[in-house]
Amino acid sequence: MKLVFDNIIYSLQRSGGGSVYWTELLKRFSLWNKDNIFFEQKEPNDNIFGKTLVLRDVRTESKWTLWIRRYLPFNEKIVGKHIFHSSYYRYSSLPNAINVTTIHDFTTERFRKGLAREINLFQKRLAVKKSKGIICISENTKRDLLYFVPNVDESKIKVIYNGVSDDFYFIDQAFDIKVKDERFNGLENYRYLLYIGHRTGYKNFNLAVEAASHFKDKYILVVIGEAFTEQEKQYVETHLGHHYKQISKLNNQGLNYLYNKAFVLLYPSSYEGFGIPVIEAMKTKCPVIAFKNSSIPEIAGDAGLLYEKEDVSSIVDGIHKLEDNVFRESVIEKGLKQSEKFNWDNTAKQYLEFYRELL
Repeated sequence: MKLVFDNIIYSLQRSGGGSVYWTELLKRFSLWNKDNIFFEQKEPNDNIFGKTLVLRDVRTESKWTLWIRRYLPFNEKIVGKHIFHSSYYRYSSLPNAINVTTIHDFTTERFRKGLAREINLFQKRLAVKKSKGIICISENTKRDLLYFVPNVDESKIKVIYNGVSDDFYFIDQAFDIKVKDERFNGLENYRYLLYIGHRTGYKNFNLAVEAASHFKDKYILVVIGEAFTEQEKQYVETHLGHHYKQISKLNNQGLNYLYNKAFVLLYPSSYEGFGIPVIEAMKTKCPVIAFKNSSIPEIAGDAGLLYEKEDVSSIVDGIHKLEDNVFRESVIEKGLKQSEKFNWDNTAKQYLEFYRELL
C-alpha cells in the first residue's frame, strides 16, 4: 500500500516526545512496507532522532517558508490512492489522499491562553475534520478530543498506545554510574532522584525540587532537559544548594544508565497525553512517583506510586515508602510487568492495520 509521511516534526523541534514517537514508527514502516514516500522540509534541522533514520524515497517540500508551510495543507503531487499521515496536524488537499491524524494531547488548549491556544486548536480541529482516520495515543486523549472537538465522528477514532524504545532495559550486570559518562561524576548508585522533561508550569518541576529539599542529606536531584535559566538555577540552588545536577543533550543510552541506577523517577506532571518516561523507567526497574491525573493511571496501572493530591507532601511520602526495600521491590516488579504492555512493534502493526482498513 502507498503511504506518504510528512516529517515536519523534525523541523519543528530538536527533540521531544513527538520526535521519538515518529522515529519509532518510521523505523518500522520503512522495513515492513515497500511503497513509502517521506517528505522533509527544505530548511536545515538538527533533530537528534530524525538523524538516526535511513529512509528511501525522501522528497522535499519547498514552497513557502516553514513557519507558513506548517499551517498549510500538503499539496505535493502523488500518483494513485494513498494514505497521508502528518507528524504534526497537517492534512493533504489531494483528492486521492486518505488523511490520518494522530492526536497526542491537548496541553496547549488546557494550559495556555490567547492566540497560540486558538491557532493550535484551530489546526487540530481542521486536521480532524479532514481526516478519515484519527488515532489517539490514550483513552484520556480520546476523551479530551471529544471535549475539544465535540462534533467529531467517534467511529473514526482508534486508540493506539505508544510503545517504549528497546534502548531502555534493565542492565543485569553490575556497573558504577559514575564511570559511564563524565557528566555523571558525583553521582552514586541509587543515591539520586531523577526528573526528566520540560519545566513549564503544568509539569510541576517546583514540587520535585521542594520534595528533594527534604532529602538533601541522602539524595541528589538529577534534572534531564534544557539548560537552566538563571532564574531556575537560583531557585534550585536556594532549595538544594549544590545537591543537584543538570544534564542536557543526553542520548537514550545515557538516559538508560541513569534510569537503572536512580532511586526513583519523579514525574509530578498535572497533565500528560501519554507519559513515555513513566514506562521507560518501569522497564529499567526504576520506581515512579506521579500524580493520579490525565493518562497517568491508564499508563502506569497499579505499578506506580500515584497520588491524588498534587503537592510536595505526596512526593515526600512516596520517597519515604520506597526506602522500605520489600515495598520497593514489589513496586519494581509491578512496573516491569506493566512495561511489557507497551511495545513499538505492536504499535506500528496496529497503525498498518488501521491504514489498510481505511484504504
